Amino acid sequence: MAETTASVASAASLTSASTGTVIGESATARGRRARIALRALQVLLALFFAVASALPKLIAHSSAMETFDDIGWGGAGMYTIGVLELAGAAALLIPALQSVSAMALSALMVGAFIVQLTVFDGQYAATPLILIVPLALIAWARRSHNAELLRLLRRA
Repeated sequence: MAETTASVASAASLTSASTGTVIGESATARGRRARIALRALQVLLALFFAVASALPKLIAHSSAMETFDDIGWGGAGMYTIGVLELAGAAALLIPALQSVSAMALSALMVGAFIVQLTVFDGQYAATPLILIVPLALIAWARRSHNAELLRLLRRA
């Protein structure tokens, strides 16, 4: 009887009552899926910042030039923001820089939000706020890489 009770208790601790899946494998698989989803999010954000945001500024597309002229920053401001966005997009893909990049791009989005509110009457103010959410998630989830970055900087 004790063997039967022990084996039942052992089986119950390994499987979920509602799904019948093995808990140990489920947690591992869930963690792996979360890491893959986070990495996919980073790649999507990097593509967005590089292609949809930085590229028009760096090739001096007429819409970007017009926007920066309205702000009063002209070409220099446009190219500066474009380079910052492109650098942030690239850094999102480098493990040691992921968290710092996400924080820097979030700060850039705070600036974009303020500009949207003050210069353009909030017409597209939601876009930078929407982008801050996944960037904050990446910054938090990859925060352990900050210690690695500090070690690399101290060694150099």
